[in-house]
Amino acid sequence: MKVLGRHEDTIIGSREIAKELKQLGVNLSERTVRYHLKLLDERGFTRVFGKEGRQITEKGKQELSKALVSDKIGFVISRIDTLSYLTGLDLDSMSGRIILNVSYIPERHFQEALKKMKPVFSSPYIMSGKVAIARGGQMIGDVYVPEGNVAFGSVCSVTINGIFLKAGIPVTSRFGGVLEIEGKQPRRFVSLISYEGSSLDPLEVFIRGRMTDVNGAVRLGEGKVLASFREIPTVCIDKARKVADELKKKGIGGVMRIGEPNNALFEVPVGLDRAGMAIIGGLNPLAALEELDIPAKSKAMSTLYEYSALVPFKSLL
Repeated sequence: MKVLGRHEDTIIGSREIAKELKQLGVNLSERTVRYHLKLLDERGFTRVFGKEGRQITEKGKQELSKALVSDKIGFVISRIDTLSYLTGLDLDSMSGRIILNVSYIPERHFQEALKKMKPVFSSPYIMSGKVAIARGGQMIGDVYVPEGNVAFGSVCSVTINGIFLKAGIPVTSRFGGVLEIEGKQPRRFVSLISYEGSSLDPLEVFIRGRMTDVNGAVRLGEGKVLASFREIPTVCIDKARKVADELKKKGIGGVMRIGEPNNALFEVPVGLDRAGMAIIGGLNPLAALEELDIPAKSKAMSTLYEYSALVPFKSLL
């Protein structure tokens, strides 16, 4: 049901489910998967679409949200680690897989949403100026886009973890947070949720809770933006700064600041022989829409996507 829940708007077959289960450390044959799916069908948790596969029902979604709460603890950090390992962006060719946040915007609101996001994409509060678009009935990565919606994909900040990992720099993701901006400069984190032990993505929580003021930060230089706090070993600081500089030159500017050894960064303390690293949230443009009451349903870390297939945001206007 976890696998089906990840593909809630998609019809998925037993082969793909077995493949994803294997990544979770559960080795089941397709035949066994089909047996369990039949039980889910009988309970009304899944809907059959012939040989195409199954889709989780509303009843299934409700069951999944209520059941195994203790099992969900740590889900976010586990997904961060998995996707970081699967990221494969080559900085020389700027090709390979990155992690994409996917937001669903109703078709009738899409052009207005683009206009409202334009100032954010001209600010420093984005991961990248490149995005992905898919219409209803199409796929964006391995995610199906519901009819009547446009899927808007933005580069997820966890991509930084993957790039640093490939460069030999281990990254520990500690918090998702809201970063206060004063005088156009980041000042301090005012809200934090630990990734360790969380069953929800913190940035999604902050967006739904209307805890941001991205539009204020963009227009006036005073506001609150989404960001995350990570740590790296002090021995990696110089190399991390070089990689961050290279990323910025290549159009990925997510690293806001790398702190000094054993010193707090934006008022967040670090562990022994560690340095803090503040990464801008990839969902800031969507937080700006939420602030303006433009409907958009966002899901962080939705799918892997080929970076070279992204398009400049400005080309959509």
